[in-house]
Amino acid sequence: MSEWLTSLQTDTPQEGFELAITLARKGVGYTQPSAEIREKLRTVYEDNADSLIASSQVIAINYQTVAAANNYWK
Repeated sequence: MSEWLTSLQTDTPQEGFELAITLARKGVGYTQPSAEIREKLRTVYEDNADSLIASSQVIAINYQTVAAANNYWK
């Protein structure tokens, strides 16, 4: 696999949040490398509130990590 994450440093909190989303999406891609299977599974969770909340939680945890790495953009 190619190296894509070279730093957790971002210039702004918005960029940090976008990085958190990217981390979540990459995590899913590493866990299930088949795009075809991911597409099939999407219909299972896209209308499920619990699944969407769980996705938001993963992003929030990633955002906490990115924010800490950026000293909370102080």
